[in-house]
Amino acid sequence: MVDIVCADFPGKTPRISLIYVLLSIKYNQRINIFLKPQKIQIRSITQIFKNASWFEREAWDMFGILFKNNNDLRRILTDYGFTGHPLRKDFPLTGFYELFFNDSLKIIKSSPVSLAQEYRKFNFPLPW
Repeated sequence: MVDIVCADFPGKTPRISLIYVLLSIKYNQRINIFLKPQKIQIRSITQIFKNASWFEREAWDMFGILFKNNNDLRRILTDYGFTGHPLRKDFPLTGFYELFFNDSLKIIKSSPVSLAQEYRKFNFPLPW
């Protein structure tokens, strides 16, 4: 087991696509298994591949895919109080709070996210 790759297609059914990437060191061959689950809940493969637990945790944290029989679905890349799944295409880009440690006050502070917009103005006909 090398990786689990996820992709989100909001207008299609099924919405989420999964690719399990397997590698045979003995035969130097890779196998890609494509899945398009009808639900956002599929069975875990941690009983077959122990290292799949980390990849399933990442897919849960970033895409919200629920893996049945995986007893360790904790967030690993986002904060504990984070709401939502950031790699979904319908995830809003503004309106959330950011947490940071204020060194002078020695506390964790939260403030609304502010995005600078002056870099979003393009004055040329083609951006590439």
